[in-house]
Amino acid sequence: MEHENLQTPFSKAFLTGVFVGIVSTFVCLTYNLIYRAETGFMPTDIINVASIIFGVNILFIVIGLIYFGLTKASGKGELIFIILFSLLTVFLAWQAEGVSRSVNHEMTVQFRGLLLGVIIIMGIGATFLMPFLFHSKGFEKSVL
Repeated sequence: MEHENLQTPFSKAFLTGVFVGIVSTFVCLTYNLIYRAETGFMPTDIINVASIIFGVNILFIVIGLIYFGLTKASGKGELIFIILFSLLTVFLAWQAEGVSRSVNHEMTVQFRGLLLGVIIIMGIGATFLMPFLFHSKGFEKSVL
């Protein structure tokens, strides 16, 4: 039986963003759990299970829309997307190194490590996984 492609470029970009968001959420939650167990960092005021689940997924829905917009606007939209999110990831990682979470230096350093990990996980998902899965025929056939 032949597989029909019923996806528009918009729905494909949107659903790819949703899928990458779910994958990134699981990776961030795993990193959060392991990082906290290894370092003993316990404050959950800013980065916690709820903020990861909702924040990452909402962010990746927006990333999927940005991907669609850039690929529709220009023939080199995908390259622009990859460069944009690579630079954004590097910039946010650099900014995370300057975050001051507490007057307690050890707590600040631990928070920076947690924040930096989450930023890098999301950056890799947006920069590399989003374009890769968007063009993957197997992903389109099996998941979308």
